[in-house]
Amino acid sequence: MNTEFDEIRCYYNHEIHEALERLCNEKQFMKVASTVYPLLPKDVIKERLASYTSIYEFQKGFIIPFLQNIEANLTKGIDLIGLENIDTTKPYLYISNHRDIILDAAFFCAKLIEKGMDTVEIAIGDNLLLFPWIEELVRVNKSFIVKRGLSARQILESSQRLSAYIAYTLNEKQQSIWLAQREGRAKDANDRTQESLLKMLAMYGKADFTTNLSRLNICPLSISYEYDPCDFLKAKEFQQKRDNPDFKKQPQDDLINMETGVMGYKGKVIYTITGDINDELKQLGSEIHNKNELISRIAGLIDRRIHSNYTIFPINKVAYDLLNNTGRFIKEYSMMERLDFERYLEKQIQKIELADKDVDFLKKKLLEMYANPLINYLQAK
Repeated sequence: MNTEFDEIRCYYNHEIHEALERLCNEKQFMKVASTVYPLLPKDVIKERLASYTSIYEFQKGFIIPFLQNIEANLTKGIDLIGLENIDTTKPYLYISNHRDIILDAAFFCAKLIEKGMDTVEIAIGDNLLLFPWIEELVRVNKSFIVKRGLSARQILESSQRLSAYIAYTLNEKQQSIWLAQREGRAKDANDRTQESLLKMLAMYGKADFTTNLSRLNICPLSISYEYDPCDFLKAKEFQQKRDNPDFKKQPQDDLINMETGVMGYKGKVIYTITGDINDELKQLGSEIHNKNELISRIAGLIDRRIHSNYTIFPINKVAYDLLNNTGRFIKEYSMMERLDFERYLEKQIQKIELADKDVDFLKKKLLEMYANPLINYLQAK
């Protein structure tokens, strides 16, 4: 068995039982589990966790029912479309835009299970592993660890190992992966693929750049949330950074974002699988010989795939018109939809607690979050 990746990999099936036993002895985890399943006594929760012998069993029996409850009560429904664009027997590296810390990958896995497919391994930054039991939980739930906050030398070593692990997982384990297109969420919803991500992905191979990438079966995945429950927290952070350039989020802020994202109303949520980019990679590799230009073009290709497959909701069009003081889309939404969205914005701004609250700035940032997917969609089309 390969031990090279033990520090970052998700658990194997034979490790699940002991890992779940350790979690059952963690008071914080059991408190969370009891919150997720309030009608089940703790002894029943522990018995259920002790019965799982594989990651898939744990996900299907413990995680998916919770996600289905969120879908039923906090969304208008979650759709996964575009399966006809892939070969469902092959592993893919799904690179997607990033809205919610926990749910982006979780909902995707839930929909794959509902379609009778295997779930994906999930990349998660170690900045979110605020307690040892959280790392235990995510590794049980098929997540591998991306190291953050490293020195220059450590970044290189970590990137090489991560690149090798991703290639190993796809090509040897024949296991698909979900990976965000950038470090952290795009808080203004202006989704862009980080070129450093592409450089890391290609490190593992000895072939040319585009051949290394094509062996990963990169498949852009477009995620569209009608409402972002964390929008007011993101707007607040924009003002905090504007007023204090040295502002940095605290670990507690990530916890608040995670809880708000999970427990807030999301409206309709749609995942669109866009198909792999292997043909385009081959063409770009033959046409462009400057590596920096090539990387930029590949990032742009992924962005266009994601942008052109957004689902555009009426509130995106309302936000565009309000942001730009125009009536471009006025015939494509009702006055009631516009008034409802304006009331929604007021309600979200009221939630923001700041000493020098700049309401006009905060409203502009909220409008940008909802207008940017439409702006990018129009440009991509």
